Amino acid sequence: MSEAIRCMWMRGGTSKGGYFLAADLPADTAARDQLLLSIMGSPDPVQIDGLGGADPLTSKVAVVKPSTRPDADVDYLFLQVFVDQPVVTDAQNCGNILSGVGPFAIERGLVRAREGETDVRIFMENTGQLATARVQTPGGRVAYAGAATVDGVPGTAAPVFITFADTAGASCGALLPTGNPRDEIQGKAVTCIDNGMPVVLLRAADFGLTGNEDRATLESNRRLRDELESIRLALGERMNLGDVSQKSVPKMCLLSAPTGAEGTVNTRTFIPHRCHASIGVLGAVSVATACAIRGSVAADLARLPADPEAPLQIEHPSGQMAVVLRHDQDGRVVEAAIVRTARKLFDGDVFSH
Repeated sequence: MSEAIRCMWMRGGTSKGGYFLAADLPADTAARDQLLLSIMGSPDPVQIDGLGGADPLTSKVAVVKPSTRPDADVDYLFLQVFVDQPVVTDAQNCGNILSGVGPFAIERGLVRAREGETDVRIFMENTGQLATARVQTPGGRVAYAGAATVDGVPGTAAPVFITFADTAGASCGALLPTGNPRDEIQGKAVTCIDNGMPVVLLRAADFGLTGNEDRATLESNRRLRDELESIRLALGERMNLGDVSQKSVPKMCLLSAPTGAEGTVNTRTFIPHRCHASIGVLGAVSVATACAIRGSVAADLARLPADPEAPLQIEHPSGQMAVVLRHDQDGRVVEAAIVRTARKLFDGDVFSH
């Protein structure tokens, strides 16, 4: 019988995956990755021999440990386990899985719960940045039930307030890694941006699309997928990401005008080869930031609220995500905040081959 590994399975935002203490996984990276592939059941399109849900959004891992940094309580490493390839990558962060890190840290005793609410300071190892998650802890215990809603997730749950600071250029070294708010490549206008997640923004209309197409329609469009991948590969070096052929970044985001009365901009995001059912948290932060940058592809299409303190509503196939941006006196984005929810699904032992 294979050895039991302690694991908590959680939904974080619109993603789902395994949360592990670093001490419970092999210290050797290759051995760790092989173990996680086995746990998820990869490579296999349906991940039938593992816990993965046959989708990149449900094949994710958080590795958490106590932090030695004075400004953080825990360190969080995000790992994307590919579904149909034997690949585990730490090339990106994940803001949805991040929303479960605070509750997990409290559940595992890494952070002591306070009465009412507990702030968990999280160092994101993938990008070297900090986030603070405010977790509901009435009676000194994590509460998962509540009235908060997240588009793309049924029902309601307790809110997890997450604040990001100093995320600009986290992966690419600069907010605008090419140095420009707009570039042209292969006949298409693009904005390359990294405010916590490297994203390439393009106009849906430039591909003959309305931008309102559903996920299945976009994924079945082989010509579109091939064209997006060609652009993505060409921009990897220019975004200081190197050869991205085996990386899950940058994400490719098709933009169009908002469809709802409160919407800021409409999105369809490839992550990078499957169309996202909604949009990633940090991807939404990058898109929202681009909406406020004069000359960007997003600025052409965005409908900004009259109140600069009002949230920007980033529309996606499952609804919309609110992002609050705080600017300094020069107009630069210095902080972003979002509301997510998380839920503990099981806590126990998982087994590999």
